[in-house]
Amino acid sequence: MSYAIIGFGEIGQALAKAFARTGIEVSVATTRHPESFASAAAAIGPTIIPKTLAEAVKADIIFLAVRFESHPDVAKVLPTWQGKTIVDVTNVYGVPPEELGGLPSSKVVERAFSGARLVKGFNHLVAAVLDQDPAVHGGRRVVFLTSDDDGAATEIGALAEKLGFSPIKLGGLSEGGLLVHSRGNSWGRLIFKDLVKFD
Repeated sequence: MSYAIIGFGEIGQALAKAFARTGIEVSVATTRHPESFASAAAAIGPTIIPKTLAEAVKADIIFLAVRFESHPDVAKVLPTWQGKTIVDVTNVYGVPPEELGGLPSSKVVERAFSGARLVKGFNHLVAAVLDQDPAVHGGRRVVFLTSDDDGAATEIGALAEKLGFSPIKLGGLSEGGLLVHSRGNSWGRLIFKDLVKFD
């Protein structure tokens, strides 16, 4: 299984650190040439591999850590995303619901990435929290996952556990997913909740 993070801002780098902590190799890419962020990637660890966008999207599981407004540009890189799993880490606070056609934002992203299995996840933690080791106070930091594809949610849940997190599945994008979606100028009820699960 191969992994990529598209977007290398605060959230993208926080995700890269989670991969680096567990020694799992992950490609990182932006619309810029890899040389422009190679030193930042190297500072995180040797398993963080800078690539071009065209190279990075060859991965099986892709974390979409760009601004919501930029997702259509990423989606155009491939004619079909069949066989790939997209983890939507974007948030749309301040985007009027009518611009989304009344849909949860992940439904809009899912339409753009034709053929992909989409999981909403890792978007409710701010970068400064996501950046930290998820093993805290004798427990594990929670990440919420929501998807209309239960198999994809299970797959990303297993990856979240490998990264040290405790995944909690909230159901489909239009039901439990609304708890972690922003709508207009309001955040979902679970956005910014930094929860720890004790085994």
